[in-house]
Amino acid sequence: MSRLVIVAAGALFGAGITVSGMANPAKVQNFLDVAGQWDPSLALVMGAALMVATPGFFLVFKRQKPKFAERFALPTKKDIDSNLILGAVMFGAGWGLSGLCPAPALVALLTGATPFLVFALAMFSGIFLHRKLLEK
Repeated sequence: MSRLVIVAAGALFGAGITVSGMANPAKVQNFLDVAGQWDPSLALVMGAALMVATPGFFLVFKRQKPKFAERFALPTKKDIDSNLILGAVMFGAGWGLSGLCPAPALVALLTGATPFLVFALAMFSGIFLHRKLLEK
């Protein structure tokens, strides 16, 4: 049952990304281009996501443990260090240049278009290299 819920949640999330336009790199880049052809529509998507997610967080964290796991998997590190800042800068630069972040990139992969395949290959290569070279 838990796998079915996971698949359904992933499908709903992917559908939301597609319908909202977040899997369209041009739309994302126009949202980020506040000095040019700014497209504020993704701000509405983010606002709607916050309106749905915020009450959900309050409801979920009232529980002792998640419904389909033994415990909550929350980050324990709370300090801001150079790795966090560098990672945030790299993520933001990649998002701004490509118009994709990981979840929309995976949704866009379903189109089979070569640019999305190249992006996903680069993304997974970066994840692999990070794990092999930088994780302690």
